[in-house]
Amino acid sequence: MAACGPAPTSHPSSPPEIHKIKHVIVIMQENRSFDEYFGTYPGADGIPMRDGSPTVCVPDPQTAACVKPFHDAMDRNLGGPHSAKSASADIDGGKMDGFIQQAEKGKAFCKDPFDPDCGGHGSTDVMGYKTRQDVPNYWSYAESFVLQDRMFEPNGSWSLPEHLFMVSEWSARCTQRNVPSSCTNAVQNPGSFRRGKTPPIYAWTDLTYLLYKYGISWSYYVAEGTQPDCADNEATCPAAPQHVGTPEIWNPLPYFDTVHDDGQLSNIQTVDHFYSAAHDGKLPAVSWVVPNGTVSEHPPALVSAGQAYVTGLINAVMQGPDWDSTAIFLAWDDWGGFYDHVPPPHVDENGYGLRVPGIVISPYARRGYIDHQTLSFDAYVKFIEDDFLGGQRLDPATDGRPDPRPDVRENASALGNLSADFDFSQTPRPPLILEGASPPPAA
Repeated sequence: MAACGPAPTSHPSSPPEIHKIKHVIVIMQENRSFDEYFGTYPGADGIPMRDGSPTVCVPDPQTAACVKPFHDAMDRNLGGPHSAKSASADIDGGKMDGFIQQAEKGKAFCKDPFDPDCGGHGSTDVMGYKTRQDVPNYWSYAESFVLQDRMFEPNGSWSLPEHLFMVSEWSARCTQRNVPSSCTNAVQNPGSFRRGKTPPIYAWTDLTYLLYKYGISWSYYVAEGTQPDCADNEATCPAAPQHVGTPEIWNPLPYFDTVHDDGQLSNIQTVDHFYSAAHDGKLPAVSWVVPNGTVSEHPPALVSAGQAYVTGLINAVMQGPDWDSTAIFLAWDDWGGFYDHVPPPHVDENGYGLRVPGIVISPYARRGYIDHQTLSFDAYVKFIEDDFLGGQRLDPATDGRPDPRPDVRENASALGNLSADFDFSQTPRPPLILEGASPPPAA
């Protein structure tokens, strides 16, 4: 742990028992909807069915047929467009019927499925869903711990805005460094990360600013390799290198003024440091872990490769000395164009976006519990603030760096509280070590 800073004002919305959690780990994977991975999970708000057959369908403009969700056991999927305009079209005012039309539209003018404005090779790919046999470890975690069936991406858009919300509760464009008031809301394009483009300025306040201010340790772990997404409407979008010190769409913190000003760039580390910290009992209070393209599950990456990578991360924590005081929050950053039948609630001009899988893994997590609360990644920030910051929020009125964000997302009336997923009175549960984990990377 870092040296303690000044004690924050205490006004948490969670019970005091939350402090049994000394380590919060957010594992953020890529581009899957809830219905795709857990649409047939017993007891969850999954794909509407009767006698094992879906009762819902989505129109295919090219064939005039209405296509039902179907079991897709393919390890490699292509998905569909997942930009802000695609999110709006997929939702279609709550009808949730634009998925095939968007996939076909993307296929017509794009060549690379990595572009969030593009689709894959087949329009009905977006209607496929997995069963336990396809993602067995994810279902095992859900059965043994907590599955959240109303986890929504915080912003109806693609990877970069979601990762910005994950660490800062906002996606914006700024014109002046260290001037948070120069930032304006940006649902889709908070600045380009493309080579040759002017880099963005992230002058608004992120969570690491509060963590540093109060002496709370944190790390952002990056699996080096490649990252695929881009927000430009181009015919091709080749994979770009992803390095720990290079700002990328899954690693935006190096562009934040606060991270530079606080001398915290060294907290952004390669993922092998995560394995070492887990093994040695030196996990920071707050960890974020992001993948590379190969293990991200971002189409067309293999589902199995991502599941093996995530299993390896979780096994490492469970086999280390910090397990008894850890909470792992596992989610997928956006829906990737895949079908989901639940219309997202409207909380402000930014979202929520579409529903994604969410799992809570902890020795204090309820066993086999399905959380039906309305949640988004804002709930992760809220939990961290309640656990380590006395309930201090990323609030322009109180955090010392006023910015014009639309609202304080952690205080949204629709947002549930992750403390409901825990039973802090229970004896800490033993680890659940699963097979099929990929080995940790070499240091």
